[in-house]
Amino acid sequence: MASIRKRERKDGSAIYQVRWLQGGRGGDWETEKFGDETAADEFKNLVDAHGQHWPPGWVKGKGFVEEQAVDGDMPLIEWAHRYVDRLTGIDERTRRDYKRDVDNHFAIIRHAQASGRIVDATIANITAADIQDWVRAEEAGQPDPDNPEAWLRRKSRPKSIANRHGLLSAIVQAAVIAEPPLRAKNCCAGTRLPRVDDGIDDEMCFLEHDEYARIAAEISDPHARDLADWLVGTGMRWGEATALQVRDVSLTHSRVSVQRSWKRAAPGDGGPSYFLGPPKTKKARRVLALTAAQMEMLRRRMAGKSPEDLLFETRLGKSWRHDNFWRRRWVPAVKTATEKGLPKRPRIHDLRHTHVAWLIAERIPLPAIQARLGHESITTTVDRYGHLVQALDGEIRAAVDAAMGASTAAPGIRRVV
Repeated sequence: MASIRKRERKDGSAIYQVRWLQGGRGGDWETEKFGDETAADEFKNLVDAHGQHWPPGWVKGKGFVEEQAVDGDMPLIEWAHRYVDRLTGIDERTRRDYKRDVDNHFAIIRHAQASGRIVDATIANITAADIQDWVRAEEAGQPDPDNPEAWLRRKSRPKSIANRHGLLSAIVQAAVIAEPPLRAKNCCAGTRLPRVDDGIDDEMCFLEHDEYARIAAEISDPHARDLADWLVGTGMRWGEATALQVRDVSLTHSRVSVQRSWKRAAPGDGGPSYFLGPPKTKKARRVLALTAAQMEMLRRRMAGKSPEDLLFETRLGKSWRHDNFWRRRWVPAVKTATEKGLPKRPRIHDLRHTHVAWLIAERIPLPAIQARLGHESITTTVDRYGHLVQALDGEIRAAVDAAMGASTAAPGIRRVV
């Protein structure tokens, strides 16, 4: 720990010198002088609090130096709104969602100066420590002090925090590459985020073949049954599957092309609640190989339709809506199946997860699964489904045994121990 030495001057006054080993035992001696004991004691406590290092922002002989203003700096929220307003390639609903996150979540970000003083966040002054403090605040939420059972701001789920952090990082990066730059580096880089799989609310549910069959047997509507079979048999997203049109099917090559997806319109636009737009990502535009049974089902559904007609429609010939299918078809079927002994309660999106589990069980490589699902990155595929590949442990052991056996038996090769 740091210590204080009092030194008498010839004029009778005193100097109080704070001494410590930089970084603790083994470091070099560092000192700082003060004209009164109280200031020396406060500085000593700061050194101890920072692990025997100079307090961040302290300049020897000068103390904490006020942060210099940056030309063009502005409040973080103002910069964030400018960034979102200038984004291209997004629909208006997405733009409004981004602005909602800016106002409801980024507005709580504050900047802690080196002296410990808390000030408003600007695009130039926020630091990595400020971002980490924000992540912790998002995790903890803000309880209502007047009502223990209520929240002023609810806890955020890990996936929501990760999504907002991604947006925040893009906003800060825009300040790094601005002309002239407002920052030297992106303070969001390297932020430690909560693990997306820490919670259990969003746990994926994987169905065995017979478990799915028990649910499907309870779906009496043939149009709904076709859609459920398609979702579990292709792994397509709901919005992609229900947006497929007759012209997307290749009868010659037994394939279907994913070219569009349903999008929710921004509230207050006055138009339809949903519209057809591009798929979720660039790689979501893909071509899927189909089985003979799937092609037979498509031929049946294509009969008498024009190229722009939807492949999957309700019995009244209307487009499916997730809420309608979930409430009137899926929930009743799952409820009946569980009453008859089904040990799981899957969501509709779990049909996509189930499709992946079936592919992995058949030894399909993850890169091929990535392409089929339309994931933008193989990292997404590995993070979500990599744990299922442990089913290949036997094949891995056999491959290693074969390789090691061949190498030790090969002539002229000396085994290194």
